[in-house]
Amino acid sequence: QVQLVESGGGSVQAGGSLRLSCAVSGRTFSNYVLGWFRQAPGKEREFVAAIDWSGGSTYYPDSVKGRFTISRDNAKNTVYLQMNSLKPEDTAVYYCAAGLSWELPAAMALTSRWSFWGQGTQVTVSS
Repeated sequence: QVQLVESGGGSVQAGGSLRLSCAVSGRTFSNYVLGWFRQAPGKEREFVAAIDWSGGSTYYPDSVKGRFTISRDNAKNTVYLQMNSLKPEDTAVYYCAAGLSWELPAAMALTSRWSFWGQGTQVTVSS
């Protein structure tokens, strides 16, 4: 079993930045691809970013491309999401996810491709 614990959420004004962290334990960290999703009230869970085993390949949807950066530290068993130029529409609960396979972006955007999930951390962006 894999455990994921997110941290770093909070409230920020539009244009500000936050960095989310997700500590992963339970299995060999480098065996997993990692991702971030978010879910706003009344909406479906939405793909935000993904990173492969080595950190050499990443995916982002257009909604966050150029503003968000996913990275991983395999020595610390941690994945990060640096969020810059935040907008009110970025307000959501952010979830960290772990999976075993690296596929095309459209596949990685599906929640069904991910095996393990964290409990989420709230990000609120005010205008």
